[in-house]
Amino acid sequence: MKAFFVFSGQGAQFAGMGRDFAAHSPAAAAIFAEADSVLGYALSEIIFNGPEETLTRTVYCQPAIYTMSCAALAAFREKFSGIRPLACAGLSLGEYAALYAGQSFDFATGLRLIARRAEFMDAACRATDGGMASVLNGDVNIIREVCERTGIDVANYNSPGQIVISGKKDALAAAVEALKTAGLRKVIVLNVAGAFHSRLMKSAGDALLPVIDRTVIVMPTIPVYHNCTALPAQTPAEIRANLARQVAGSVRWEECVRNMAAAGGDTMIEFGPGNVLTKLCSRTLPEIKTVNIGTWEAVESFAAQAE
Repeated sequence: MKAFFVFSGQGAQFAGMGRDFAAHSPAAAAIFAEADSVLGYALSEIIFNGPEETLTRTVYCQPAIYTMSCAALAAFREKFSGIRPLACAGLSLGEYAALYAGQSFDFATGLRLIARRAEFMDAACRATDGGMASVLNGDVNIIREVCERTGIDVANYNSPGQIVISGKKDALAAAVEALKTAGLRKVIVLNVAGAFHSRLMKSAGDALLPVIDRTVIVMPTIPVYHNCTALPAQTPAEIRANLARQVAGSVRWEECVRNMAAAGGDTMIEFGPGNVLTKLCSRTLPEIKTVNIGTWEAVESFAAQAE
């Protein structure tokens, strides 16, 4: 097995995620306990019991998904310490879990960064009136032209046939209408807090950069493919720049998956809540085997398959 590890992004969360990992894996339980200690409040209580409206708030959601994803990885490594990925990547905030997996920083360092990122992005959302929409089965050139004309941005290149656009709500509405006029009928406005991965998040990226610059970050022990370049960084300074840049930049996820497969990967293992990345990989490279480690049952199932 030539696996590459990937980590969930915002939107995959649900109350109760990771509770089974904490119950069955001492390593996972230690991650949740450390999160509570680092943050100074019971994040694990919000993760395990909600309520949903609290968990979905950006300031809690981002640390929660990072923590749950790292706990899933810890539970997996407890049983399968010999499986070393050839590469890692994470969708948006998942990039922090990927860097943790690659030992660029420890769990607590990544959690502190994610907590500040969430604060800055939440402030940017509240200061702007932004939104996002998913465009399905659309011509990328038409989408880019409409975005440029209406003053919004391409937030995510997720997979063939799935692109997400982002910007001010009035401009987004104009873009949606322009896309439909151009014949792209499957355009879905998303229920999100703001215009993530757009120019409206620039203030958040700018505020995050000095925090990142003060953080000890080393080169990962395995290649980590970054959202904004779809390639591994070459220096710690480049890692820092990429983390700040990705807040307002486009997520080039389809390219990340293709590049990790081109590097020799034949199996994608997704860590964290939900199975969004598994589905995107199946659309992008259906020949790649996919595994989702989002529950303790999935860990045990993997064990049975590996025997």
